[in-house]
Amino acid sequence: MTLALKTICVICAICGLIVVLCHAQSDTFFSEWRPNADTRGIRFVGNKACVDCHPREATQLTTPMAQALEVAPDCRIVTARGRLTFRNGPYTYELARKGESVIYSVTDGVKTIAKPVLYCFGQGHVGQTYIFRHNDMLYETRVSYFQKLRELDFTIGHRTSVPTSLEDALGRAIGGDEPQQCFGCHTTGAVNGLELKLDRLSPGVGCEACHGPGEKHLVAMKEKRFDEPQIFNPGGLGAHELSQSFCGTCHTSFEQTMLLPGQSSINNIRFQPYRMFNSRGHNTNDPRISCLACHNPHEKLQKDTSYYDSKCLACHLTTAKETKTERRNAAACPVSTKKCATCHMPKVELRGMHAEFTDHWIRIAKPNEPPPR
Repeated sequence: MTLALKTICVICAICGLIVVLCHAQSDTFFSEWRPNADTRGIRFVGNKACVDCHPREATQLTTPMAQALEVAPDCRIVTARGRLTFRNGPYTYELARKGESVIYSVTDGVKTIAKPVLYCFGQGHVGQTYIFRHNDMLYETRVSYFQKLRELDFTIGHRTSVPTSLEDALGRAIGGDEPQQCFGCHTTGAVNGLELKLDRLSPGVGCEACHGPGEKHLVAMKEKRFDEPQIFNPGGLGAHELSQSFCGTCHTSFEQTMLLPGQSSINNIRFQPYRMFNSRGHNTNDPRISCLACHNPHEKLQKDTSYYDSKCLACHLTTAKETKTERRNAAACPVSTKKCATCHMPKVELRGMHAEFTDHWIRIAKPNEPPPR
């Protein structure tokens, strides 16, 4: 697909999304629910209220999404490590547990700036970045913890050169609408429309981050109005809208990526909806190609490559001699029917992240061939 055609697709997709939001179930607020939508005063009730009635989904609370952010007192990485240090030129960085607090300090050997960490972003499976307040603004630490290294290194996107001053060494102020984007995708209830409401924050991506605030749902269920549940079910969306417009809100859709500066950078390897959109033959509205086809958001991520073979074979034939059906008519792989993702969705290491990411741009990946961008 050419860049011009992709641009046209962006416009069409955005216009199409507006039409969907205006017409689908227009009699309820939940027709418009997306992460960070305006809740119109509907109250969040918390994960416990959800689990009380949906005990089978309690496993969601153990998923990486549910642990996407920790408040400082609960920061397990720093608790386990006790003290983490890093040096860049004359500047020494330290993250240390002190009672209930986590203190981030930077010194040039003469002066020191020390700040309490407020939030720990990321569960630490790949890494963890820290947010603190300085000069009445939220700041991102210049260094982050990386699991592969088991120590601190430069936060991705930060300059690795020696800072020009102690203030410069601290980190980066988060301005504009960036705090809303960060907290909107790592917490539940912290963002209401365009407003940041940190006092209402629930750590991690909980039930109501995807299903919407549950106050009206609880009332409807107590009143046995089962035909008006007053809660949003993303599973009812079409495959393309689910993957690109809903999951893509945080995992970065094709439309969002095309609007980013330097979108052709290898950094987009982390943007699963964008990568899927570019997969020839897989950019369809078939539910077998949606995010939910392979990933259950209520369960931990399956890391065994073999688990995904059945997902591929839901569409692909097992041999060239197998008879095609209406449901299964995609070509058979001439090499194997096992560990499909190993060849067709290879893992790619992203420089600076010290971790490999599964490339969701489905293709025949050849040895030593750089991933498409």
